[in-house]
Amino acid sequence: MARGGFPGGGINMNMIKQAQKMQQDMMRMQQELEETTYTASAGGGVVEATVSGKYRVQSVKIQPEAVDPDDVEMLEDLIVAAIGEAMNKAEAAAGEQMKKITGGMNIPGMF
Repeated sequence: MARGGFPGGGINMNMIKQAQKMQQDMMRMQQELEETTYTASAGGGVVEATVSGKYRVQSVKIQPEAVDPDDVEMLEDLIVAAIGEAMNKAEAAAGEQMKKITGGMNIPGMF
């Protein structure tokens, strides 16, 4: 075994530089995700939800025609659907960004 305990002559400096660049890119991506919002609607647009790229609900907008005192369950379902779709958009965008950074390599625990 070569010096440094690695077969073939030690640590590859190019690999270290690539790992450092990937780490910087991931930090930049996380910052961008915190600043990006994703909006989705349900019920033909009567309920709209906006979430951050960090999966935090930023706002929920409800049109007056969506409020039916005799059918509160429908409004609840529309809110859940809008938030769920906005979260899906945020997750898909994060996955696409991660693919760009990692070159498609799957890293467990990341998005």
